[in-house]
Amino acid sequence: MKILFYGAGVIGSLYAARFKESGQEVSILARGQRLADILKYGIVLEDVSTAGRTTTRLNAVEQLDPEDAYDLVVVMMPKNHIQEILPILAANRHTSNVLFMVNSAAGPDEMIKALGRERVLFGFPGAGGTRKGHVVRYRIVSARQQPTTFGEIDGSTTVRLEQIANVFKDAGFPVTISSQMDAWLRTHVAEVSPMTNALFMAGGDNYRLARTRDTIVLMIRAIREGYKVLHELDIPIVPAKHKLLNWIPEPVLVALMRRILKSDEMAALIGHAHAARNEMKQICDEFKVLARSTSVPTPALERLYTYIDPDVQPVTDGSAQIAMNWRGVGIVLSALVVLIVVLIIL
Repeated sequence: MKILFYGAGVIGSLYAARFKESGQEVSILARGQRLADILKYGIVLEDVSTAGRTTTRLNAVEQLDPEDAYDLVVVMMPKNHIQEILPILAANRHTSNVLFMVNSAAGPDEMIKALGRERVLFGFPGAGGTRKGHVVRYRIVSARQQPTTFGEIDGSTTVRLEQIANVFKDAGFPVTISSQMDAWLRTHVAEVSPMTNALFMAGGDNYRLARTRDTIVLMIRAIREGYKVLHELDIPIVPAKHKLLNWIPEPVLVALMRRILKSDEMAALIGHAHAARNEMKQICDEFKVLARSTSVPTPALERLYTYIDPDVQPVTDGSAQIAMNWRGVGIVLSALVVLIVVLIIL
């Protein structure tokens, strides 16, 4: 398959290199210093889990011309740059499949209007990382946590979608096909936006975030507010297992989040948050449009939103002024006692 990766950031570089190594005919679109680095060094990947490095040489281009023909264009750009590249993609009529792998809470209308419904697919990567100089340090997320996910706009499983999924599988990425890709993306924004803004509130340090209870409480409440917004708009929470965040008592979630925030997996979120503050504002603004179309109050979302502005001072390290909601903790403790008794008896 002849494939163009439109965007040579961390994720675009990772997927392009792995695709090339799996035998696909790959080009990557880059500009400026990143283009110069790829031409000079190739794409240099470093697995953060093993510290192993690979170097992949592939075709690098500076633009997509109207007469260029690809079987697939994979767009891996920050959401705040999508509007400026849509006319370029629209002018190219020789590529029938354009897969947007971007954060989005605004839905597919903008892409459909520019390219036509039949050309547009949506997805989201299952990887993260950072770039230092010309070296991309990456981590591929497990299938259990977040596989690379794809979907047609109408939710159908088409032949082209299965073919694309197989290409990603061959490149070594866990994949899944979603019949509700738009809902998946909006759920993702409802979660990642509060997490990122809480990180900004804690000065961009995940360890400081982990030990600052107020930021975690606001993050949990903002995610739940986002879920309520989606519910009022008849948008399902996808994947459905994420609904558990609505039912786990707040103090229990705070304890769980503290453990997660101190884990190595947070490196991907931190790196992306620092590098893509403008994109985070874009998707926050998109979700705020959704929230304003409902009657759902969103005080936690609004408070966290202020910390997108880099001039706003972070909260005091270790701040624990917000009282937690202890409702439901007794039920959980009772259930644990029953479980322990059952296990002892058995």
